[in-house]
Amino acid sequence: MFAQRTVRLQCGQANQVLHVLGTQLRVDLSRCAPHGTKFFKAQWTDVLDCRISPGVTGPGEWPLAKMTSMLVSMGAPSKEASDAKVSVSYFGATKEELGKAILHITSIGISLDVDADRDGVVEKNNPNKSSWKWGPKGHGAILLVNCDTEEKFLHRPDFESNTISKLSDLEDMSRMILRVSGPKDLSKDYKLMLHISQGDADKIKIFQAIKNPRPDYSYVLGQKTLSHIVKYEGEETVFFVEGCRFPDEDFDGLVTIYLSVLEPLFSKFPETPIFMDKVVFRIAPWIMTPNILKPIEVYVCSTFDNSSFRKGLKEVVDCSSCKLKVCSWIENRGDRWMQDELEFGYIDSPHKSFPVVLDSPRDRGLKEFPYRELLGPDFGYVTRMAKNETVTSLDSFGNLEVSPPVTVNGKQYPLGRIIIGCAFPTAESGRNMTRVVQNFLRAQKVQEPIALFSDWLFVGHVDEFMTFVPAPNRKGFRLLLASPDAGIRLFQGLQKTGNGTLKMFQGIKTEEVTVDQILSNKTLQKANTFVQSCIDWNRDVLKKELALEEEDIIDLPILFTFQPDGRAVAYYPDMVNMIVLGKNLGIPKPYGPQINGKCVLEEEVRSLLSGLGLNCTFIDDFASYHKNLGEVHCGSNVRRETFTFKWWNMEL
Repeated sequence: MFAQRTVRLQCGQANQVLHVLGTQLRVDLSRCAPHGTKFFKAQWTDVLDCRISPGVTGPGEWPLAKMTSMLVSMGAPSKEASDAKVSVSYFGATKEELGKAILHITSIGISLDVDADRDGVVEKNNPNKSSWKWGPKGHGAILLVNCDTEEKFLHRPDFESNTISKLSDLEDMSRMILRVSGPKDLSKDYKLMLHISQGDADKIKIFQAIKNPRPDYSYVLGQKTLSHIVKYEGEETVFFVEGCRFPDEDFDGLVTIYLSVLEPLFSKFPETPIFMDKVVFRIAPWIMTPNILKPIEVYVCSTFDNSSFRKGLKEVVDCSSCKLKVCSWIENRGDRWMQDELEFGYIDSPHKSFPVVLDSPRDRGLKEFPYRELLGPDFGYVTRMAKNETVTSLDSFGNLEVSPPVTVNGKQYPLGRIIIGCAFPTAESGRNMTRVVQNFLRAQKVQEPIALFSDWLFVGHVDEFMTFVPAPNRKGFRLLLASPDAGIRLFQGLQKTGNGTLKMFQGIKTEEVTVDQILSNKTLQKANTFVQSCIDWNRDVLKKELALEEEDIIDLPILFTFQPDGRAVAYYPDMVNMIVLGKNLGIPKPYGPQINGKCVLEEEVRSLLSGLGLNCTFIDDFASYHKNLGEVHCGSNVRRETFTFKWWNMEL
C-alpha cells in the first residue's frame, strides 16, 4: 500500500509539487473544475505512472464525475527539477474548453536509515525500521547509552557532553543515515527537518557529520533542541546517535526519530509537512554476568589487616588466568567491601560492547572508586541514587546476584535471572532494597528479577546463604545453599564417633569451642532451626523460579548465630560466601575441627563438590572479614566475559 498525499490543482496556472519515491500523489480533478465542466482531458509525461478513478485508464477525454481523482507516482528520482508534468483540460457540454491546470512534478528519493536488521550495516529503507520486535526473527535498531568517557580525567560519562572530544567516541554511537536522491536544486525552498519528541529529549543526543576539510561533528538534537533543519544536497548525510538514559520505571527503552519534508506555501507562513519518515531505536539494557562466565579481572581492597587474605586470593587468581587489581587504601578509604559497592555488567549492540559498572547507593569509603577509577574509555558507569528512601544494608550489592541461564515452564532466560534480597512478603516493616534500584533492574527486561527473603540476616545479603558454581552436567551449574541442618548433622556425626571433644577455631585469636559444646547449646540449636526455615523458604522460591530439582542443589554445612537485634550472622566463616573463578573456588577457611590434621568442614565441602571438577582453595578471612561480618565474596569482585547470546534475540 502506497502512502498517499493529496495535492490541489488550480485552473489557469501551473503548480509545482514534490513527489517522494514510494508514495502516491492523489490529485483531485473535480475540486478545481470551472463551473459548467462536463468533460476533462488529462495528459502526462511518460515517466509518470498515472491512474484516473473511478473507471478511467490511460490519457483521453472523459466525463467528469464528482469524486474523480488521479493517482500519480514515479519509479525513479527526477534528473532535473520539474521534469515531469500533468496537464488537465476542462470542457463544457459542447466541448468548449473552460480552463486548464498544469502540475509540474519533481520526484526525489528520501529515507532515514538505521541498522534495523541488526547486522552492523545501515541498510537502505528497511521496511521494519520504524518498529521494534524481539527474537531471532525480530527487527529494530539498537542504541548504547554512551556512559563511558574518552577523557578519563573528567570523571563524567560522555553523554553529559554536547561535543565529540575524540573520534573514538563515535564508536559508542549508532549510525543513522539520511539518504536523498534526485536533483541537487529543487524549484522551491523545501526543507528537511529532523526532530524528536519532548518525551525523548533527555534520552538521546544526535550529532551530524559535517563535510569540512577535516572531520567535524555538530550536536544537532537533544534535550534543549528538538528539531534541526538539514540542508538538502541530494546525497547522504551521516548522523551519530547516542543514548543518554537506560530503560527505567518511567522509560521503556524505545525512542523515535522523525524526518519531515516541509513545503513553503507563502512567505510569513509556516511550512507545511508533506512527507514524514521515522526510525525507532531500543536502548540496550544493562546486563549482569553470572559465576559460570569466564573471569577477566578480580578486584580487592588493600587494608591494614588483610595481607594474608590478599595472598590467598592471589593464589586462586593466578590459577585462573585472570588479573588481580588491588584498590589501595587511598582509593578505598578504609572500606574493604568491594562486592557491596558495585556490580559489574555490560551493554551490547551489533557494533559495540563494553563493560558498565553499576554503582550502589551505599556510599561508604569506596563511593568514589567506580567513577574515578573504573569509568574510562570503553568502561561505562551507571548509578541509581535514592532520593526519598532510606538506604539500608540491603542496598549493598552482596544482595544482588544473577543466576546462570535457565528455562522455566518453557520460558527461556538465556541471560539468567537477577536475584535480590528483601523483607518477608507479609512483613509490615523490614529492610528492602530501594525501589529506585529494584525498578532499574526490572526495567532492563532481559534478566527478570527474583525476590528472596534475606532480611532475617543481620547484614541481609543473599550471598550469605547462596551462590552458583559451574557444573559439567545437568543444567551446567549447581546452586549451593548454606544449610544449618547439614552442619548439625556433621557435628552429630563427629560426636557419635567419639570426636565430641574436637575443637573449632584452633590457632586463631578467638575462643575455642568443642563439638560437644556446640551441640549442647540450646540457644544455638533454636537459632539454626529458625535459619533453616528461612533458607528453606528461599530454596522453594529458587526451585520454582529457576526450575531446579533437588539434584541441582548442594547443601553446605554452615551454622549461624544471632545478633542482639534478632538477626543472624555466620557462626564460623560462611563457606557459601565464596569467589568463583572458572573451576577454581576461593572459599572462606572455616577453622573447623581437625582429624589427622585435616579440617572436617573443608573435607566435607571438597567431598560435596568432588563430582563437579572444581578446585577448592580455603582462604583465611577470619580476622579481616569474618569478624567484620563478611567473607571472601563480600571482600572481592569479578569482572567477567560477556554472554555470547545476544539480548535482542530473546523472546519476550
